Amino acid sequence: MPASVSPLEKESEVYWADSIGRSNTPDSGGVMARPKGWTTTMTGRAPMRSPGRPGVSRDVQRLFWAEVAKGLPSEDAALVCGVSPAVGTRWFRENGGMPQINLTVSGRYLSLAEREDIALMRAQGVGVREIARRLGRSASTISRELRRNAATRGGVLHYRASNAQWKAERQARRPKPAKLAVNEQLRTYVQERLDGRVEAPDGRTVHGPDVAWGGRLHGRRKDRRWATAWSPEQIAGRLPVDFPNDESMRISHEAIYQGLYVEDRGGLRRELSACLRTGRTLRKPRARAKRGKHFVSPEVRIDRRPKEAADRSVAGHWEGDLILGLGGTAIGTLVERVTRFTMLLHLPPIDGHGTRPRPKNAPALAGHGAEAVREAIASRIADLPAAMRRSLTWDRGAEMSQHAQLSETTGLSVYFCDPHSPWQRPSNENTNGLLRQYFPKGTDLSRHSGEDLDAVAAALNNRPRKTHEWLTATEMLDEQLTLQKEPGVALTG
Repeated sequence: MPASVSPLEKESEVYWADSIGRSNTPDSGGVMARPKGWTTTMTGRAPMRSPGRPGVSRDVQRLFWAEVAKGLPSEDAALVCGVSPAVGTRWFRENGGMPQINLTVSGRYLSLAEREDIALMRAQGVGVREIARRLGRSASTISRELRRNAATRGGVLHYRASNAQWKAERQARRPKPAKLAVNEQLRTYVQERLDGRVEAPDGRTVHGPDVAWGGRLHGRRKDRRWATAWSPEQIAGRLPVDFPNDESMRISHEAIYQGLYVEDRGGLRRELSACLRTGRTLRKPRARAKRGKHFVSPEVRIDRRPKEAADRSVAGHWEGDLILGLGGTAIGTLVERVTRFTMLLHLPPIDGHGTRPRPKNAPALAGHGAEAVREAIASRIADLPAAMRRSLTWDRGAEMSQHAQLSETTGLSVYFCDPHSPWQRPSNENTNGLLRQYFPKGTDLSRHSGEDLDAVAAALNNRPRKTHEWLTATEMLDEQLTLQKEPGVALTG
């Protein structure tokens, strides 16, 4: 045995000359051939084709999908896990926006970090039992790992963490053809209910708009392809009704989504995703759908609002919103929480609304942009005493993106409700419902002047309220203003 053989190779008895029983002598011609079946004998597994440069570990991919699940864009998630943004984008699109691996790994499997520790300790000459003790693993687990996932090039078993991780992931694969790919009857049934043509009562096919498949989400206010467009859940739920005795005609709605979104799943054409009601070509992570407005910082969320506003113990806390009408017209509403006193904001459209495009970086022509709403609130609230200008609670509409300037001008603290939580502005929501008697949905609200809005607000404010023991909102406000003028008296409800 040559002197260059390392002690590690002697210990593991994997030196190729010992393994195959040949001598590297001049008479043998120096041929270092391995007999058939050598790899299987030494490793206990079938030969595996060399991967070349090992790919990205699944641990890295799990980290990527975990960051995506938190709401990060693909590019940012890629940077977090140490790969290029282009790789992250490719992973996201190839998988249809949905991970194809489990994000949590059972502790029974060795991780890449553990394999790196094994490779390091093995290079230092640490024995198998000592490695197992340090890692808290069974000695048989470490022994099997060193034998089964070692590299076999060069006639020796040489353990490298990256190669071992690749081999373990290859061995762990359980290739299974998609049901939609192998069951033609099921695939036809699903496609017909996704892509079936719309028919008139007389049986005539109605083609609808001619929309070409572009591979991306349909644009806003654009024609969409007409189809029967059953949802995957409807298709999966209908199968047992149509095929009660055929168990092969069963599929989950999630499997249909994967057939549409994931490239390597096969079975369904990607363009059929245009028949889904969302029209999405990629799955959208739930956390991305819940991403808040950039102008809503933690300090202006509703949970930071004073408790006196929540229990209506002090007057001066307001709720606000917009009611929308035909053509993007709108009216602003402000309601005081204790007295239920209502003020309406006149938001007329700007000249050119509906006739010319909005200039870049100019105010919204519909008249209810951030600047217009801020000025309207400031002008109406400025006439009230400071004690009646404590806070304003709004939803997360972009019309309130200039809330910081509004607070600086009026001293009115602005807070924002949680997403999709209109019940956190109950007085305002109730008032908006009352206002629809005067401003129905689908009507042009720009035809009403400021004087008209004041008249409607006065009508609401002079109605007796059961919650006020049949006093009006105006009378309640006058009572609060009187209390405010008396020194040492709090504005309590």
